[in-house]
Order: sequence, then C-alpha cells, then structure tokens
Amino acid sequence: MSKNHIMKHLHNVKEITSKDAHEAFKNPIVVITLIAIIILPSLYAVLNIEACWNPYENTKDIDFAIANVDDGATYNGESLNVGDDIVKDLRKNNDFHWVFVSESDLRRGVHNGTYYAGIVIPHNFSKSIASITTDNPKSAQLQYVINRKSNPVASKLCDSGAKAVYNDVNREIVEFINVAAYGKLGDLQSSLSSGAGQLSSGAGQLSSGASQVSSGAGQVSSGVGQVQSGASKVQSGAGQVSSGAGQVQSGASKVSSGASKVQEGSRQLSGVNTTGLPDQVKGVVDGSVKLANSSSELAGASNNLAQGSSKLAGSSVELANGASQVAGGSVSLANGALSLAAGSELLANSASGALFTAAGSLSSASSSLSDVTGVNEDQIGDYFYSPVKLDKKELYPVDDYGSEVAPFYIVLSMWVGAVITAVMLKPGQATGTKYTPIEMYFGKLLIFIIMSLLQATVTLIGCFMLGIEVSNVPIFILSAYLISAVFMLICYSLISALGQVGKALSVILLVLQISGTGGIYPIEIMSQFFRTLYPYLPMTHSITLLRESALGLLWTSYTPALIYMIGLGIGTVIISAIVKQFADKGAHWFDGKLNETDLFG
Repeated sequence: MSKNHIMKHLHNVKEITSKDAHEAFKNPIVVITLIAIIILPSLYAVLNIEACWNPYENTKDIDFAIANVDDGATYNGESLNVGDDIVKDLRKNNDFHWVFVSESDLRRGVHNGTYYAGIVIPHNFSKSIASITTDNPKSAQLQYVINRKSNPVASKLCDSGAKAVYNDVNREIVEFINVAAYGKLGDLQSSLSSGAGQLSSGAGQLSSGASQVSSGAGQVSSGVGQVQSGASKVQSGAGQVSSGAGQVQSGASKVSSGASKVQEGSRQLSGVNTTGLPDQVKGVVDGSVKLANSSSELAGASNNLAQGSSKLAGSSVELANGASQVAGGSVSLANGALSLAAGSELLANSASGALFTAAGSLSSASSSLSDVTGVNEDQIGDYFYSPVKLDKKELYPVDDYGSEVAPFYIVLSMWVGAVITAVMLKPGQATGTKYTPIEMYFGKLLIFIIMSLLQATVTLIGCFMLGIEVSNVPIFILSAYLISAVFMLICYSLISALGQVGKALSVILLVLQISGTGGIYPIEIMSQFFRTLYPYLPMTHSITLLRESALGLLWTSYTPALIYMIGLGIGTVIISAIVKQFADKGAHWFDGKLNETDLFG
C-alpha cells in the first residue's frame, strides 16, 4: 500500500471522527441522551437467578483443605487421637470436597487461591481434649484459614463448613467429657457405697461402746462417793495425827528434861566414893545413868516422830482434797463419754443415711463435678461451653460484603454500558458510502472508546463515594479503564462487523458472563456448561484484575489476567477489521431487510 493510500485512509478516519464529535453536541437532546448512556449503564439479567437458585446445596465440589497433625494422647491407658476420628468422619461427609493435605500445602494453597479455606488440626489437639480429666483443663484449638479475596460467596460457604466441623467436634468432645465425668462419678458412687457400709458398721460398734460407757459411768459415780467419804476420814485422821504430834513433842520435852536431871544425879553419884557401898546401890547408880542416857535418846527420836507426823497429816489433807477433785472429774468424764457415745452413734447413723442417698442420686451429684475433679467452677463452666476454640486466620480480610462483591458489579456495569452504547450509537456501515469498511471501523471507534472511559470514570466515582476497600488505588483505576475500553471494543466490533447479529451476540455474552465468571458464586457450584466457559469469558479475567487490585494484590494472579485482557483487546481489533472487510456488505443487507418492517430500529 502506497503512502498516498495510507494518508487517504487516515484522512477519511479523521473525517468520520470529526463528524461524530460535531453530531454529539448538535442539540440538547443528543447531549442528554449521551449523558444518560454514560450514567445509566447498569442492567441486570435474570439468568443468574435461575443458575444460582439454590447454590448452598451444591457445595460438594468446593475444595476445603484439612491438615491433620494431631500427635494423639493417652487416656486411661488407651491411645486417643481425635484428629484421626475427625478425618474419618469427614471422609464420609459430602458437604464439601474435603482435600487432606499437609499443613504447609494447606497454607500455601489457601494463600494462592487453590483452596478457598482450610482447617489445621494441631499437634496437641488430643492432649488438650484429654486434659479435662486433670485439674488443669485446656481448650483444644482448630485453626481455620480462609482466603476472603478468592470469592465472596465461597468464603461465606466455607465459614458455614468450618462452623459445621467445629460443632461436630465439640459434640464429640462433650460426649468424651460426659464419659470421663460419669467415670469419675462411678468411682465416687463406689466409694460412697463402701464408706456408707463402713460407717454403718462403725455406728454399731459406737452404739455397743456407748452402752459399756453408760454402765461404767454408774460404777464411777458410786466409787466417787466412796473416795469423797474416805477423803473426809483422811482429813479427820490428819487432824488427830497433828494433835498427837503436838503431845508427843510436849512429852519428849519432859523426857528430855528428866533425862538431864537423871544424868546430873548420876554424875553426882559417880563422884561419891562408892567403895563402901553395897553392890545393889552401885547397880542402881549405873542403871540410872543408862536410863538417863536412853531417855535422852528417846526424847530426840520422839521429837522427830512428832515433826514427821505433822508433815504426814498435812500431806494426807492434800491427798484427800486431790482425791475428791479426781472423783469429781471422773464423774464429768463419765458423763462426757456418754454424750460422746450418743453423738457418735447419731453422727454415724446420719452419715450412713446421707451417703446412701448420695450414692443413689449421682445424676444430681454430676452437677457438682468440680468437687470431684478439684477444678474451679467457673473454669469448668467455660470449658463445657466451648471445649474447642476455632482459631480463625483470615488472609486479605475485608470489612464489608459490599467491597467483596464490588469487582463483579463494576465489571458487569462496564459490559452493560458497552452494550447500551453500541446499541444506541450507530457503529456505521461502509456499504453505500465513500468510506471503506476499515475506514468506517476505525473512524467510529474513537467516540465509543471515549464513552467507555467516561462510563468508567462515573462508576469509579460512585464506588469511592460508597467507601469500598481498595488496597492499590492506581492499579485499580488503570485496571478499570482498561476493562471498560476492552469491553467497549468487543461490543462495538461485534455490532460494527455484524450489525443486528452483533447486538444479539453482545447481549448473549452478557447473560452468560453473569453466571459463568465466578463473580458472586463459586464456579464449582455451577453446571458443567458454565465451568467449561469460565476460563474463556472476558469478565472472568476482568474480575480478577479488580479483585486483586482492590482486595490485596498478588502479582501471580494479576499478571496472567492482565496479559489476557490486553491480548483480547488487540486480537479483537485485528479480527474485527478483517471480518468487517468481508461481512460489511452482508450485514448491511441483513439490516436492510429488518428495517423494511416497523419492528426493528
């Protein structure tokens, strides 16, 4: 193609564009209509309601990862692994497509979107559950990992799935706790029954002993009277001994005085010449001397006897007084022993009856499990309320549901806006004009692209006014403009090349993409038809662009979608230019036939 031909084509393209710009502001009605097309591009189709009529019953194909790393525990000498039991139960459960993986694969898979969510059963899970049988119970934890960015409805469905698992596990734990508790209560019942028997037997022994104490108390009381009577006699005799001791001391003094006189007379006699005397007189003198000496010795001994008798009398009085006190205490002791025996018998009988009542009423005793285990009452109450805690970890958390679904509705409004614009404005046909199909295609394209950018601007302003979450504003805005331009390019190209048929195809694509792109409901709950279309639909990748830039940018997900959209735009231009070159005349003829009636505009 020569340079002159190229310049001529460019001139014709510019001429068509200038004419459209002039027509856009020709009169107020045209301006108002264009503004309405820019502001009101949102229409909804009914097909997505039918396609997603009851999505919550079709969650069996949604991947939900489970990582079981429970090390197990020992309870009553037997191995316990609750994690294995959970996995066994989930294998029989069809609510979700349970995928059993390692902990690292689960976390990586949820992070990159392979799995919508996952639950990690930790190493100490069974050990924590078994701790209810100890004095220090600990709540077991399941860790729930959810990717909020992956899909708004899928995340809500997974929340329900996690809650179901959580409730099932808690139900099993409560059953385990009941078994453990009633096991302890069974031990208590046995102990109560045994203790009741022992107390009953002891009560009989106490009753027998009480009778013996009662009999002995009478004997003690009689003996007390005798002791007290003897004590009185001892006190009376002690007085007589004390009086006699005084008389002995007086007589001893007289004996001592007489003995002194005898000794003095003896000395006088001894001094006389006794040679002439008779032997009888000498014998008397010698005997008197000996008598005097013996009398003196007797008076020193009598005095000692009198003093000892006096002391003995005093001690006897003290002994008599003590014996009287002991006798009185013995009576009190006997009476106390009677009271003790009677009280012990009453206590034994009462305790025996109470224990038998408790042993027969263990259902009531189970409410006082804290007394059996030694656990604080508040602690055990909290444990029974929630024996397993769900430790939820959200990736890319979103504060409101509106922000989660915003990418879908923004993309939908852009496609609807493109359809409305392409239908309302004439894309132009070259047949019957001085322009070639290629010139007409590119000449009309500019006003449609400008309209798409204006529509995207209005949509973005509205979203930011609503307060949707956007993590990367520049990327989000650029992505929105790219999506709007590509959508307008597709719809314009279809209608420009195929006329009325292109309009029908644009609407059909709109309907298919509402339900087939995973914007609201996960594609896994849709029919196989939509699952097949899913990777090829423009809105699928457009939603990914906005979702990544708004809710948390992950380049490994964003870049493939960006390349797809750019490639789709370029491919659309090339293919449409070629198709229009050959289909323009046929489309013109087809539209002419429809316009021959008043049914089509």
